[in-house]
Amino acid sequence: EMELKRCQLQEEAARLKAIETFYVADETSANTGTAGTLSEFQDIQSECGNLKEENREVELQLEAEQERLEKELTNQERKLFILKSKIERSAKDLSKLNSAWRLAEQDKDQEMITEEERECFRKIGLKMNSSLVLGRRGVFDGVMEGLHQHWKHREIVKVITMQRVFSQVIYTAKMLEAESGGILVSVDKLKKGHAIIIYRGKNYRRPLNLVPQNLLTKREALSRSLEMQRIGSLKFFAYQRQLAISDLKRRLADLQKNGGVNQRDLRSSQA
Repeated sequence: EMELKRCQLQEEAARLKAIETFYVADETSANTGTAGTLSEFQDIQSECGNLKEENREVELQLEAEQERLEKELTNQERKLFILKSKIERSAKDLSKLNSAWRLAEQDKDQEMITEEERECFRKIGLKMNSSLVLGRRGVFDGVMEGLHQHWKHREIVKVITMQRVFSQVIYTAKMLEAESGGILVSVDKLKKGHAIIIYRGKNYRRPLNLVPQNLLTKREALSRSLEMQRIGSLKFFAYQRQLAISDLKRRLADLQKNGGVNQRDLRSSQA
């Protein structure tokens, strides 16, 4: 019986020793690297292929964006050229209308009024209910005819203009004074527009021809007003086009610069 137990212990020890030997061999085979093997080569090839595909996609996106910006830039430049040609055409038409009329020379020996008279005429003119309204046509021959019709019944006339810029209001007042031969009393701001008070003077004589020949007609004055409005609008849109062109050129330059930097980075990474 003792001999049997001794044999069993020897067999158990031999079995444990064999198990430890196989376990160490498995660990050694598991820890063995793949350097220099076919699998490592295939992994490197797949990584390089993916990198090339990504680089190609980035290049295609940059080329598409650059082509889109160049196309938009060409379109904006074409529209700006059309706007400039329209501005030149409108400027020629406006110069023809401006050459069709001339301002009357103001009388050097103009009648003078005192400050008390000026203040009195101003108060009377502001209280008047009847007035002459200037529209978008500005001063033309029909306005001067209406001015003399007002002076037929009263010494003072109130002209209302809807111009917003005060310098333009003063220019209109001086023009009315020169064309009518009256005396400019005052220019006052109203709730809507400005009131121009003009006194006909003590030595006023009603002209035989109420319609002056040196001013534009009603139709010509309307055409002049439309041309001035058209030129203002065209210049505004041309300015907007110039801003858009400058922005597109800046974006295109940034894209080309960034594209060159990206290509150098990709070449260095591939190397």
